[in-house]
Amino acid sequence: MEIGKNNIRVVLKSKEFDLYFNSLEKRVQEKYDYAILIMGTQKVVSTKFVKKIQNTEFYEVLVSIGYNEYRTLLIATDNLNFIEAKQVVLLNSFQKKDTKQYKREIEKARTILIKEEII
Repeated sequence: MEIGKNNIRVVLKSKEFDLYFNSLEKRVQEKYDYAILIMGTQKVVSTKFVKKIQNTEFYEVLVSIGYNEYRTLLIATDNLNFIEAKQVVLLNSFQKKDTKQYKREIEKARTILIKEEII
């Protein structure tokens, strides 16, 4: 996605995100596509779509279908604040099962940042 007339920020995707996204059912992919569209075209994004993960540099994309909750960790590459960011990167994704999972997923996101030299 490139910044155009209606785009506020560029949303980049890591290889890990692409692999996860391609493994999802079409209905879940469509919800993710909508969330990505909102992130790219709206300066202020509702916490229904993107939320800051406390005590970290990461945010999370929230996608829910029925009782299934999907999460993707992301980072703003050019600003500490998502709202002010012109570029964000979707890192790793998971289906939320419990809160203990976050610590493991945050470590995975940090590994991706280093491996792909994102920041």
